[in-house]
Amino acid sequence: NNTHIATVGKAFASNEDVAYEIMKDLDVGYVLVWFGGMIGYSSDDINKFLWMVRIGGGVYPEIKEDDYYSPNKEYRIDAGGSKTMLNSLMYITSYYRFGEVGDRGTPTGYDRVRNAEIGRKNFKLKHLEEAYTTERWLCRIYRVKKEPNRGRKSK
Repeated sequence: NNTHIATVGKAFASNEDVAYEIMKDLDVGYVLVWFGGMIGYSSDDINKFLWMVRIGGGVYPEIKEDDYYSPNKEYRIDAGGSKTMLNSLMYITSYYRFGEVGDRGTPTGYDRVRNAEIGRKNFKLKHLEEAYTTERWLCRIYRVKKEPNRGRKSK
């Protein structure tokens, strides 16, 4: 059971290509993320993300918690965040299209929980597609894309 939890943690800690292979292995059809950056809900998944990294790293030594911190050893989601953090499945599923959203004198992509403008905006998803996002963005659901059928070549 711990290995399965660690594998899910590894998926969220990985970039989209690596996460996609894990999701295929686990037969995942949808990914759900709780995101509070729009409304200021601080118990969201990205605030708990380092626990996923720690649990995943306990089974998969290639996951190193330090890779998710800035050079100053800070947990950041803004332009000062680590490349590993800003490319993780957790980051992209939390912040997909969020860089288009602005309100009341804040810059687009302003996260009210972390009091920061996100560091990566306007990116595309490769293996996921947004299936549903609530009006206030608290619940976000993504569909895992199927691999394209590979037809046989005719002789």
